[in-house]
Amino acid sequence: MFTLSGLLNFIDGVWSSCGEGRIIVFTTNNKEKLEKLDPALLRPGRMDMHVHMSYLTMDRFKQLVSNYLGIDGDHQLFEVIAGLLENKKVTPAEIAEELLKSEDPNVALRGVVEFLEQK
Repeated sequence: MFTLSGLLNFIDGVWSSCGEGRIIVFTTNNKEKLEKLDPALLRPGRMDMHVHMSYLTMDRFKQLVSNYLGIDGDHQLFEVIAGLLENKKVTPAEIAEELLKSEDPNVALRGVVEFLEQK
């Protein structure tokens, strides 16, 4: 079991023994719990940046499709996918996993539609 003191000593030890250029990443699925953490853990120098990773939006979906499938314009399934994304909580990682299942854009996007319909 971790104690706050043990965690702080670990963080400070990693930082002092490895020097600059190291990044320690903490994650949580519950932002409300972040506010309950001890201020010593959240102070500048320990946690300098907080990044909120939201659910996927259509704009971000199009970026993923551009990166994974090379589609920079529109596609006939984008309207269907946009409608499904409005009602689903899906992470970019979940969709990226679906996009990787086929190099054929039509097959990959149909897979995304099926995934979103089942979610």
